[in-house]
Amino acid sequence: MNARLLYVMDPMCSWCWGFAPVAQALIAQAREAGVATRVVPGGLRRGASPLDASTRKYILEHWQAVAEATGQPFAFEGAMPDGFVYDTEPACRALVAARELDAERVWPLLALIQRGFYQQGLDVTTAPQLVELAEQAGFDRATFADALLRADVRAATAADFSWVQDLGIAGFPTLLAERNGQLALLTNGYQPLQSLQPLLGRWLQQAACA
Repeated sequence: MNARLLYVMDPMCSWCWGFAPVAQALIAQAREAGVATRVVPGGLRRGASPLDASTRKYILEHWQAVAEATGQPFAFEGAMPDGFVYDTEPACRALVAARELDAERVWPLLALIQRGFYQQGLDVTTAPQLVELAEQAGFDRATFADALLRADVRAATAADFSWVQDLGIAGFPTLLAERNGQLALLTNGYQPLQSLQPLLGRWLQQAACA
């Protein structure tokens, strides 16, 4: 079967954190049917300036809404301290580096980045922190540190951003199902598992019969 899922997201997107348990269940459902999932970082915020007080307040209110809608835990106190630059490119690049080195380990790294940022208040915009999390996910520290800074990994990250933009995807998370080069949209934005599981199930059944 020439089919796969494409999970378009950003590890520092709060709705993607809210969607994380749903994504994990859907990825497992697809895997059981022999369909792999490729993570495609979308680049939520790139090269941003330090947050001012009003922007930080707005973002934290957004986090609160996600927490209430999804039940995912957030650590609000001390989050995004003074001077924090909400640049998601390094965390996205870490996922691309992981995908290039060991595609299976990208998933535990993604979970560590999300939990680190939203629950533990870690600054996942810095290379040392990302390398530390990659080591926890099972990557060799030196190899990952090198990959994170490589020109080809930077280029691949930029290519992912451009691909997402060219498709017109404006919101994360987005889950696409691809079969024989044709894309089908499963969701653009958060939806609960009970809505998406049967939808994916029908697509997997059709893919198996194709």
